[in-house]
Amino acid sequence: MDKEEVWKYLTFILTLLLALAIVSNVLLYTQNSELQKALVVNRTTEVKVEMPNITVKTSVGNITALQAKIEELQRQVEYLKEQLREKQPAKANTTIAILPIMGPIDENMALDVVSKIRQIKENESIGGVLLWIESPGGYVGPVRVIYKELKKLSYSKPVVAYTGGYADSGGYFIACAADKIIADPLAEVGSIGVLYVHYDLEQYYAQNGIKVNVFKTGKYKDMGAEWRDLTPEEREMIKNIIDTYFQDFLQVVSEGRHLDMNTTKKYATGQTWFATDVKGILVDDTGDLDYAIKVLEQLMNVKSAKVVLYSAQKTDFGIYESSSLYMPANYVYSYIRG
Repeated sequence: MDKEEVWKYLTFILTLLLALAIVSNVLLYTQNSELQKALVVNRTTEVKVEMPNITVKTSVGNITALQAKIEELQRQVEYLKEQLREKQPAKANTTIAILPIMGPIDENMALDVVSKIRQIKENESIGGVLLWIESPGGYVGPVRVIYKELKKLSYSKPVVAYTGGYADSGGYFIACAADKIIADPLAEVGSIGVLYVHYDLEQYYAQNGIKVNVFKTGKYKDMGAEWRDLTPEEREMIKNIIDTYFQDFLQVVSEGRHLDMNTTKKYATGQTWFATDVKGILVDDTGDLDYAIKVLEQLMNVKSAKVVLYSAQKTDFGIYESSSLYMPANYVYSYIRG
């Protein structure tokens, strides 16, 4: 099987995995919600997901079989990754690139990191990537963009994530794209969850004699605006948005850490942990930067690889408006800008 055929098959498997993951989440929701009470005893509920050239059907009673199928496909993805990595030129096993992600994550950081990822991907002399994360997370969009690019990179080159201080929320989200996560024993990891920050300055405007006239084309066009509070209907809409981002986070952790969804949810309370307390679950092992490099060398099947350190992007991060964030609340306050 040549490289092009491997990529085609890998794309198919990933698409099928996505479809099955959607079905799995729907079934878990159905089983755990009030909707289950309305089902007739022994009644079968069919769920159907259609994607290009793929149709997946299953029933509530088939969750175990579905989970087994997802695990089987994930193993196939790992096999295909190894096939792609073996097809890299021999000289590609000589250099390790250390790619730092330092500080809160916004669009500017995403642009810089994605650019470096693509440079690394095209550089045949680089055989593996050490992702050095010291970040509390950041905006949902940029975090997801970086994660997707790293995931694609991992199909051709091994990636190990390392943190010496903290990889919280969006920082941890990104780490889940790696083959392995290594952390200092007392590094903070986790904070799996989503925040939505809404500025409500309606009373401030009134107290200072500021009147805002708004002309809009639809009743939701100024939803989240700081000059008024949210309506009950808008609050429900935002809850749904947050839950969608949260489900995506759960899926990323479940897939990246090879955990079933129920186990993943146990650690999705927004809490952070010392890495030593979640070794073998949220991180693979504890150690320092040199140990993380050693783990990566083992994945590359080399010894004493040359190490190249990329520069870290400095960003003037700020939360200026209502925003969805993969970030712990204790960090959010310091970044709120008036």
